[in-house]
Amino acid sequence: MTIANIVKSIQDIMRQDVGVDGDAQRIAQLVWMIFLKIFDDKEAELELLDEEYRSPIPEKYRWRNWAANDEGMTGDELLEFVNNELFPALKELSDVEEGSRGYLVREVFQDSYNYMKSGTLMRQVINKINEIDFNSSEDRHLFNDFYETFLRDLQSAGNAGEYYTPRAVTQFMVDMTNPQLGEKVLDPACGTGGFLTCALEHLMKQAKTVEDRQLVQSSILGIEKKPLPHILSVTNLILHDIDIPKIRRDNSLSRPLRDYGMKDKVDVILTNPPFGGIEEDGIQANFPASFRTKETADLFMVLILTLLKDGGRAAVVLPDGFLFGEGVKTRIKEKLLSECNLHTIVRLPNGVFAPYTGIRTNLLFFTKGEPTKEIWYFEHPYPEGQKSYSKTKPIRIEEFDLEKQWWGNRVENEYAWKVTVEEIRSINYNLDVKNPNKSAEDIDLDVSQILKRIQQGNRKIEQLTGELIKILGY
Repeated sequence: MTIANIVKSIQDIMRQDVGVDGDAQRIAQLVWMIFLKIFDDKEAELELLDEEYRSPIPEKYRWRNWAANDEGMTGDELLEFVNNELFPALKELSDVEEGSRGYLVREVFQDSYNYMKSGTLMRQVINKINEIDFNSSEDRHLFNDFYETFLRDLQSAGNAGEYYTPRAVTQFMVDMTNPQLGEKVLDPACGTGGFLTCALEHLMKQAKTVEDRQLVQSSILGIEKKPLPHILSVTNLILHDIDIPKIRRDNSLSRPLRDYGMKDKVDVILTNPPFGGIEEDGIQANFPASFRTKETADLFMVLILTLLKDGGRAAVVLPDGFLFGEGVKTRIKEKLLSECNLHTIVRLPNGVFAPYTGIRTNLLFFTKGEPTKEIWYFEHPYPEGQKSYSKTKPIRIEEFDLEKQWWGNRVENEYAWKVTVEEIRSINYNLDVKNPNKSAEDIDLDVSQILKRIQQGNRKIEQLTGELIKILGY
C-alpha cells in the first residue's frame, strides 16, 4: 500500500471515532502517535550505531513494546493503557536534561491529548502507522510530502490556520535572505515549522561534510507557545533529519527585552508573527515604555530588531495595518528605518492566506546595522487567468520568478517603484505607499506578460549601457 493510501486510511478510521472532532483534533491525535513511531525508528538506528545508547522512555512505554505488534493490545485494554499509563508516564519523565531526547518527549506530551474513544479504532490506526518505515529514506520522503499537506489542511481548520504560511511564501523569503552555513536562523513564532524546514533544506544543500551537517543541526532555532503547532513543528524537523529539534515551547514575548545579550542574537530571522492577536498587560511590561502595545505583531517587530545581529537579515510577513498604522506603530517604524536598511517590501495580493484570512499582507526584507535610504516596493500580481487564490489554486513558488529576476537589477516598472526615506518621514512613517506606475491597462496583466516586460526592460538597459560605453570610449 502506498503512503498516500495509508494516510487516507488513517484519516478514514479516525472519522469513525466519536471523540475526534474536526481536522485540528484529527491532526493533533495523529501527530503524537506518529511522533512516537518516528522516535522509536530513530532509536533503532541509534542502537545500531551505539551499543551504549539507552532510551529515555521506560521500556514498557516504547512504541515497539506496546504498539508494534499488530495483534497486541486493543479495545478497552489499549484505551486504558494509553490514557492511564502511557500519557502520565511521558508527561512526567524524570531525570531529563534540557535539550536532551527525554526532555523533547516530555515537552511534546505536556499538552498532547488522546481524543480517541474507541480502543479498537485506535489499534487500526496504530497498525496503519506501523506500515510506514521512517528509517527508509523513500518512506520518510513520501511521508514528508503528506505531512506538508496535513499542515496546509490546517489553514481551513478554524483558528489553526494562523500556524501555516504557504510554502511558496516561505521558500521565497528563505531564497532572498539566503542563510549561509554557520549562520543561526531563528523563527520566534515558528508555528508548524515551515520557515525552519525551508531554511534547513537551504543550508543542507551547502553542507559537504558530517561536521557541516552537525553545524546545520545546531543552527535552526524556533520558539512556539501553543501546544499543537509546537508538536507539529518538532515532528516536522525530525522528519527532516534533525535529531533533537531546538524548538522551545514558550512565548517569545514573555522575556524582558533588557535580558537579551549578544549570545541571544542571530544572523537570520524568518517569521510570520501572529497579527490581530492581543497580549496581556504583563507581556507589555517586558518592552520599553514607548513601544508598549497589546498588538502581538508590533511587539514581535520590536523583538526582531533586538535579536538581529549587526549585519543580520530578516524577512517578516506583516499586514497592511502595520504599514499605515500610527502611534506605537509609527515609533516602531522609525526605529526600524533608523537601525535597519528596509530595502524591499513585496506587497502580496488578497487571498494568499485564504481561507484563514483575507487580510492583505506584505513581506518586509531588511538588514540590521545601517539606516534605510530608500525602500523598493514590488507589487506581486495574480497569475494568468486568476483573480484570487484559493485552496485549490494557492500561490506557487514559480510566480516569484518575477521578483527574483528583478531583485539583482532593480529598475522601476509597472510593478516596482522606490521611495526615499525622506518621503517616508514626511508622511509620518506611513509605509503604505501605492504603486504610482500602475495604469488601468496594467491591472489585468498576468505573470508571463510582466516577466516579458521586465526582460525587455533589462535588454534595453544593456543596449543603452553598451552604446554609452562606445560613446565614452571605455
